[in-house]
Amino acid sequence: MEFRHLGRSGLKVSEISYGNWITHGSQVEEDAARECVQAALDEGITTFDTADVYAGTKAEEVLGRALKGVRRESLEIFTKVYWPTGTGPNDRGLSRKHVTESIHGSLRRLQTDYVDLYQAHRFDYETPLEETLKTFDDLVRQGKVLYVGVSEWTADQIGRALKIADEMGFDRLVSNQPQYSMLWRVIEAEVVPLSTKEGLSQIVWSPIAQGVLTGKYLPGQPPPAGSRATDPTGGGFISRILADDVLTRVQDLKPIAADLGLTMAQLAVAWVLQNPNVASAIVGATRPEQVRDNVKASGVKLDDEVLKRIDDVLGPVVERDPAKTVSPERRP
Repeated sequence: MEFRHLGRSGLKVSEISYGNWITHGSQVEEDAARECVQAALDEGITTFDTADVYAGTKAEEVLGRALKGVRRESLEIFTKVYWPTGTGPNDRGLSRKHVTESIHGSLRRLQTDYVDLYQAHRFDYETPLEETLKTFDDLVRQGKVLYVGVSEWTADQIGRALKIADEMGFDRLVSNQPQYSMLWRVIEAEVVPLSTKEGLSQIVWSPIAQGVLTGKYLPGQPPPAGSRATDPTGGGFISRILADDVLTRVQDLKPIAADLGLTMAQLAVAWVLQNPNVASAIVGATRPEQVRDNVKASGVKLDDEVLKRIDDVLGPVVERDPAKTVSPERRP
């Protein structure tokens, strides 16, 4: 396993991080989740990403139990706040009240005194940005949070947050967590250039496009039983990239992976790691062997010829336009 700095901070994270959206507390039983976490640890993964909203807070609980007994200093534990975790009007968003209550809940569920990175899971249009950033800064001062980041923020939103932090002396953002894969490249237009300039890294989710880039979904055929596309939680999200045109072109990536001695999943994860602004690629798993397969992408270098072959194969199915991203209500 290789490691990269998170933004301009001194924190190093594993190139492959383990995430538990959909899986823990939902798609797989706890024993299987524990096995996947142990496989991640065995393979050198030190960075674990979750969120309070995943599986209605159960995902944090499962991860906390799975990591219990592991030397805390050897881990980087990330979580997020924004989405509803209750039924009250203040049980969502980035207000001082919700952020403060949410971090306490996350720490309790994760069985830790602090998180290495606390991320605003979406931008909150109803709360003054100054209030959110001041609250995050207070949590850093209290030692409950070491670094702060965001997830799925636009370049404009990130820029506004950095300006306020600089003017008010708050801790700066060190990261953004966007969707990014061979098929979904919208961050390349604006977010990556700004982040590179301002010293933020990307911690990318869905590098394998929810399994589509493994090639297991075949054009003209129903999704395999037990796959992400058949899961009621994740099926709606993945459905938009299950078009036959996309699936046909993905099948055409197989010779490229074979020439490199890589699996399709390894090729997909290695591809996102070629972007120097990416600090880590989040992988999820329902079986330990998936973890062991994915981590082999760490350290893989793809030359320009390979990258061009991939672009030539995928052609027009790649989504690059930030204006065409799906509704925030549909994203994790």
